[in-house]
Parts: sequence; C-alpha cells; structure tokens
Amino acid sequence: MGHRPSLPDSLPVIGAVPGFPNVILAFGRQHIGLTTGPKTGRLVAQLAGGVPDI
Repeated sequence: MGHRPSLPDSLPVIGAVPGFPNVILAFGRQHIGLTTGPKTGRLVAQLAGGVPDI
C-alpha cells in the first residue's frame, strides 16, 4: 500500500549520510527486500561497527 522508497536508476542506497556519520541509510532494493535484506543488514552492521570490507 503506497509508495516504496526506490530510485530511478534501480540501485540501492546503502551508506552514511554526508555530514551525519551516525546515520546510515539502507533502502531502495526494488521490492526484493526479503531476498536482499540479510546482505544489506550485514553491510549496515559493518558500516556501523567500522569493519572494513571483506
């Protein structure tokens, strides 16, 4: 019901907000959040914990 957050280029937004490093965005997975949610959660946890990319 209603609009869902997505972007015209179909790419998700995952990362810190410029100027607000304690705010991490994770949206725009083009209605497949059930399958991409776990990976997105891992990426957000790594960003929040300061873990470098593996």
